[in-house]
Amino acid sequence: MITLNIITLTINPALDKSAKVDGLIPEQKLQCHSIVYQPGGGGINVSRVLKRLDEKTHCIFTAGGDTGQNLNELLLKEGINPKTIYIKAWTRENLSIVDTKTNFQYRFGMPSNGLQNAELDDIKSTLDKYLNNGDILVLSGSLPQNVPTDYYATLIKHVSHKNIKIVIDTSGPALTEALKEKVFLVKPNQKELAQWADKEFLSSTEQEDFALEMVKSGKAEYVVVSLGARGAFMASKDGVVYQSTPSVSVKSTIGAGDSMVAGLIYGIKNDFLVKDILKWGVACGVATTINEGTNLASKSHVDNVLKMLKIT
Repeated sequence: MITLNIITLTINPALDKSAKVDGLIPEQKLQCHSIVYQPGGGGINVSRVLKRLDEKTHCIFTAGGDTGQNLNELLLKEGINPKTIYIKAWTRENLSIVDTKTNFQYRFGMPSNGLQNAELDDIKSTLDKYLNNGDILVLSGSLPQNVPTDYYATLIKHVSHKNIKIVIDTSGPALTEALKEKVFLVKPNQKELAQWADKEFLSSTEQEDFALEMVKSGKAEYVVVSLGARGAFMASKDGVVYQSTPSVSVKSTIGAGDSMVAGLIYGIKNDFLVKDILKWGVACGVATTINEGTNLASKSHVDNVLKMLKIT
């Protein structure tokens, strides 16, 4: 087992609310039920799943206002000791609604109110406090609206003298800028991989070749490409391995990508073979999709999916 600490950073978290309605009808007051509140945000979700796998993390995130306080309390109830960076703006709220008549899920993401320069500096000083040589730092989730798109890249540079293993899981310009720096693991989807290759579409062979080229060029040690319902593949110095997904009834995809990252980190932390690192990543992602609303993978669900993967 590799001895290192896992630090997750979420600078744009959310208080996630999920509910059900018995039929979405415009211009009528709809009675919601089955209401659930959950902590939300990329790095936070990674920490939550790792906790269920008995892995400790330093869960760092920004929080403000009553919603930020609620977020903090929910994490404490899950046994996670949050490292909170308090900010002036209230933590945003996200909402997901399931129409019980159609089983369609509707997801509403709210924008954040941004961060002040002093608060961005607080993030750097907090990382300095908890990071040691060789640790894993998970930079996950979107950036608040007013934060520069190269902020993740700036953080990677800031900690580069400590030989930190950077796991980056974001999208758009923030991801493009971050990949100008060397990272340990990146998890794009097929569309993002094609964009990096400056193409509209990549064939399966071209996807493998480009992911391997990213590894050979030193941009990343691991490139994990999500293939949606078909699973994922991982490129590393050992080549390319694939992992398909078992047939399950998908109830929600919220947090599935974050759960996959948690599974990958679990495999890396425990020094698994590359194929088993990917298997754990896919298993954690699938285990989250079989839960309703914003609920994430439980250890028992992960174990069940792992058994299914062995069968397939």
